[in-house]
Amino acid sequence: MAAIVALVVSSQAAVGETRVGLMAPLTGPFALLGQQMEAGAEAAAKQTDVTLITADDRCEANGGASAARRLLDEGVTIVVGGLCSEAMEAALPVLTEAGVPMISAGVRADRFTDKRSKEGWLFWRVAPRDDAERTAVSQLLVPLWRNDLFAIVDDGTIYGREIAETFRLAAEVNGLKPVFVDTFRPQSENQVALVSRLVRSGARKVFVGGDRDDIAIIARDAAAAGSELVIAGGELLRAASTNQLQAGVLMVAVPEAPEIGEGYAVSAFAAVEIAAAASKHSSQRSGDLTETLENGTFETALGLVKFDDKGDLSINPYRLHRFDGEKFVLVEEDQ
Repeated sequence: MAAIVALVVSSQAAVGETRVGLMAPLTGPFALLGQQMEAGAEAAAKQTDVTLITADDRCEANGGASAARRLLDEGVTIVVGGLCSEAMEAALPVLTEAGVPMISAGVRADRFTDKRSKEGWLFWRVAPRDDAERTAVSQLLVPLWRNDLFAIVDDGTIYGREIAETFRLAAEVNGLKPVFVDTFRPQSENQVALVSRLVRSGARKVFVGGDRDDIAIIARDAAAAGSELVIAGGELLRAASTNQLQAGVLMVAVPEAPEIGEGYAVSAFAAVEIAAAASKHSSQRSGDLTETLENGTFETALGLVKFDDKGDLSINPYRLHRFDGEKFVLVEEDQ
């Protein structure tokens, strides 16, 4: 087992057919996202020389169970994909009973890995956990803003409150206290009053628990007021917006790989890379596929990937980005 732990597993190893199943919503309201997964998985299958079998889970429970059974009938030894919780919850018992592992490229709900041991699910994921973004905001911004006066505001939504409150608590645990905390009215035409309060507080930085439109308006009004306020937000900053974003806005988000594709294409590509590498490595050594997934380190489009004892990524994938006026770039690339 120690040898497996130390090994960096490459998808370019081994020969012989490897049949990988893709479970994704290819029809219905989430078909566009499922098609992103399909595109990424197909590209990785060609690169790693595996046979990809696709099944439509329709993003629903019945669809998930029927997709899992279809993939088993096709003789797959591992399944990737999975976007919707309802489909995943129905598919996992079917796959686990058959001894077929699942690597999710899309399901983020914490309960899937939190319950993995209790349920006995053969489940891993390259998609981040729901709480990974909140954790990353704290891990990245607390040390970065340690010597600055900072504020925390949110839009009153569950998402906004949770991410802002997690950051506030993490700051206080580290002996830091924001100079200003407030909830603003979202979707307003301007945020002049909020910006005025932020300026009066003396804050030099502000974390905003909100969407791209609101952050763009706050940044616009801050610039109009002559403030050099540095504004940061979460991955909702990647959403489409009719409001131009100011250069310098910070975003905590998972890096993208546009050369592979948009949205879920990248995570599906990485999931197939892992499935291919683990399958071929296990086949070569007559080993156990689940043991390889548990202990291997995999070369992927997301970088080196290793899973923790819950089946989550062992390293939080979120990174800090800065908007350069046209696009978000990784902060380390922007130095």
